[in-house]
Amino acid sequence: MKEFVINDNDSEQRVDKFILKAMPDMPKSMLYKLIRKKDIKINGKRCELSAKLNSGDVVRIYVKDELSAQKQHDMSFLNAVNELSVVYEDDNIIIVSKPVGLDTHAGNEPVDDTMINRIKKYLYDKGEYTPDAESSFAPAVCSRLDRNTAGLITAAKNAKALRDVNAAIREGNLHKIYRCICIGELPKKEDTITAYHKKDDGRNIVRISDTPKEGFKPIKTGYRVLSKKGGLSLVEVTLYTGRTHQIRAHLAHIGNPLLGDGKYGNTAVNKRFAVFYQALCAYALKFNMPEDSPLHYLNALDIHDNEPDFQKKYF
Repeated sequence: MKEFVINDNDSEQRVDKFILKAMPDMPKSMLYKLIRKKDIKINGKRCELSAKLNSGDVVRIYVKDELSAQKQHDMSFLNAVNELSVVYEDDNIIIVSKPVGLDTHAGNEPVDDTMINRIKKYLYDKGEYTPDAESSFAPAVCSRLDRNTAGLITAAKNAKALRDVNAAIREGNLHKIYRCICIGELPKKEDTITAYHKKDDGRNIVRISDTPKEGFKPIKTGYRVLSKKGGLSLVEVTLYTGRTHQIRAHLAHIGNPLLGDGKYGNTAVNKRFAVFYQALCAYALKFNMPEDSPLHYLNALDIHDNEPDFQKKYF
């Protein structure tokens, strides 16, 4: 038998999702069988898979000894580099500046030095993250940046904040503002452009269409030209939708690819300026949380990164 006492980070989630996180070796088929046999109980009473957990609940799971062993926490984050540029932090969230060349998460190949692992290590060293005290939660980033895109990343320190920030992203209540260098002059000084987007997972590239097509999803990108110099434009971009490579592909689609972009850009111009990664930085965040959100206080903050290196160099 395995017993869990639900803490604040475990609460407000379905019991089946909690168990699959807390006991990752358990097959889903076994989970369903245990529910049918009434071998999963909350506070001594049988439950359904959809039952929501509350802080203080006691969950007992009557399983074989080999499955009831304590979950082994992955402590590989302690191998991450001890470097972190913190832009903003409170009890709920931490916003950091990611450098170019660092992955947000590990990809197909296991890598210890990632942005999320640096954040976990930082919080662990401060005593704000204790893996052994958690059954189903670990600090998590709310959105990612490509390896060669610099800028702000928001991570949640607790499950409630993670749910609230993720909801804000889904509902358009968190605007991400970028700075980039585009090749050429944009059609207007300021505009909001729309199109349709489809990701080709096999090639890790996206296609943009001006008209609706099967499998394409709508995108919305706002831009404002800050300066022009030497055939380049310094541009501030506001993302209203957050699709893969949206800024890079959308601006390339209208004829103004990002300087240095090897996937959607102009190779000849990139070589001329000797820039070989996209000149793109997630520069600022603007929260617009609902009044009843515990994170409503974030709306009053001016959260921005330092001026990007590429801006200093070319403008």
